[in-house]
Amino acid sequence: MKEPDLHPTLAYQADAQLVVPTFPPIPANANLETGRRLIVLISEDIDYSAARRRIWELARATGMHIQLLGLCKDTTEESRLRRELITLACLLQDGKTTAKAQVDIGTSWLNAVKANYETGDVIVCFAEQRTGLLQRPLSQILESNFKSTVYILSDLALQQPKPGRLAQLGAWLGSIGIIIAFGILQAKIVQYPEGWLQNILIILSVIPEFWLIWLWGGRFNTSP
Repeated sequence: MKEPDLHPTLAYQADAQLVVPTFPPIPANANLETGRRLIVLISEDIDYSAARRRIWELARATGMHIQLLGLCKDTTEESRLRRELITLACLLQDGKTTAKAQVDIGTSWLNAVKANYETGDVIVCFAEQRTGLLQRPLSQILESNFKSTVYILSDLALQQPKPGRLAQLGAWLGSIGIIIAFGILQAKIVQYPEGWLQNILIILSVIPEFWLIWLWGGRFNTSP
């Protein structure tokens, strides 16, 4: 007998006017054995209040326990994020549902999920979450790398993350380093005889300079 497809990509959008939200169903003959978890990927910029309601509704609808997974870039932010996730986990627990919190340090959601994923888990992310240099939707990365059900929760307002002092210092030092490097390059360019070639080389050096400064600054102002 053909086995049912247990790995669809599922999207959920809450309607504030509904008392009981409707979730895309997990197949009726799926085996929801004890121990299966919702691995919920929590970014620093997610609105925790709205996320808590969505996660709790999804846990009740699926009958699964909750594993909150946070990701931060450095140890200076780890303690704060861990406290927030532990608080969120406490608010999510009730008599039927347990919730735990885990925080990993790094910049790759893919590596973080691989380190915590167990067979049978369901992954939950938010439509607003993006990752990588191209800022691809996190859901696309998860879909292409895991043979698991992926729930995508949408329409969550994002909070602006507060970068730490080390992050701010890193952003400034990196930007200054880029300016100095391109300044040296442009000083060599102006040594060429004046003409169209010099002008083109100057323009071609300015464009990547501004792009790298913008890209470097974005690493410290957005979630991973």
